[in-house]
Amino acid sequence: MTWEAVFDEALDIFVRYLQIDTSNPPGNEAAAARFLGSIIEREGIACEYVETAPDREALVARLEGDGSKGALMLCNHTDVVPVEPAYWDYPAFEGLISNGRVYGRGTVDMKGAGVMQLMTFLLLKRNNVPLKRDIVFCAVPDEEAGSVWGMEWLCKHRPDLVDVEFELSEGGGGSDSFNGQPSRLFSVATNEKTLCWLTLRAVGSPGHGSRPHRDNSAVRLMEALLKLNAWEQPLTWTPDTRAYIDNLADAGLMPPIDDLEAVEDRIRRSPELLAMFINTLNITMVNSGIKANVIPAKSEAVIDCRLLPGVSCSDWIERVKAVIDDDQVEVERYLPDQGEMSSVDWDTELYWAIKDVMSEAVEDAVVTPAMTVGGTDNRFLRQRGIPAYGFIPCILSRDERAGFHGNNEFITLDNFNMGTELMYEIVRRFAT
Repeated sequence: MTWEAVFDEALDIFVRYLQIDTSNPPGNEAAAARFLGSIIEREGIACEYVETAPDREALVARLEGDGSKGALMLCNHTDVVPVEPAYWDYPAFEGLISNGRVYGRGTVDMKGAGVMQLMTFLLLKRNNVPLKRDIVFCAVPDEEAGSVWGMEWLCKHRPDLVDVEFELSEGGGGSDSFNGQPSRLFSVATNEKTLCWLTLRAVGSPGHGSRPHRDNSAVRLMEALLKLNAWEQPLTWTPDTRAYIDNLADAGLMPPIDDLEAVEDRIRRSPELLAMFINTLNITMVNSGIKANVIPAKSEAVIDCRLLPGVSCSDWIERVKAVIDDDQVEVERYLPDQGEMSSVDWDTELYWAIKDVMSEAVEDAVVTPAMTVGGTDNRFLRQRGIPAYGFIPCILSRDERAGFHGNNEFITLDNFNMGTELMYEIVRRFAT
């Protein structure tokens, strides 16, 4: 393999892909699906474009193996979260390369990983690799808005396309530090928290802004939000997080699990780690009022809740209502019920292929199963009993990790090239 030529080709595709604005809402991901599909079709591989809504398409392509083992799906999403350009120092949709970095919305979440998977798919075909498994490349829309018109839609309406034995997508990967300590920590996401976005609605009596008023919906809503913001959550251990901490302790990155006080103190000092042990709640949208001199009759807020395994959204809503303790504030789901999360086994051929490749490629690598605290498309496949793992094989710095839904999102060229090479090696080894 002449990797420098592969890296150049991948970077050219990556830059052009970043220039396709798939901000969700509205998405308009069909253009991205057609762009990726055109590259695959040039290799003589048939593509299927599945329209889930107007201007929204999923792309599915398949390399056939000899059928002796089940298929592996390489899954990525084509949409990105919106951008506030005033807070960016670089153009968000140009794929600008500067000082060894590629800037743009989607570089880490997750167009970069999508190109890594795409190059793996193309290289397997070009090199006539003898596959024991079918390899399915699947690029889907709408992940950033709950997957209603993406992976959830495919599972409901085209289950034939997701009939695979394993799946690999986002949700885990490498980091260059852990809790302030330098490390080469690689987390393979085998579970995730339940997505439970909620709408809070307060209704009051409108009136003129010039007079005293006792029934202001905005004030009622703010009081509810402040109660929720002050709500202290206890730490909750699950089998996934206990195994995770055990592995970190073995690597010297955490105190031994027997020293529970020290472990929990370390957990509470790290927001990334703390999110694995509590049900999180963040206020993300607030809307109230129609005019400067009109007291609002209705005020609404959206809160982003992520729930630990075993906590249902319906139970959580009752807890939220109890904390608010105001029957004039309504609490309802922002998204339809998508079911509870299902963990999957990590002691599989795919996990061990990931562990073997990363341990060989990176000195002092610590590879461990983990629970991701964000929502991914993996959850829909796990509900079908498919071991769906989140893993991108590069080592993101703290600044790169801050790019997930943040400003000035970027990935280094070194990381992009590393991910391109190691994604291929993981899949090649697993599929042969």
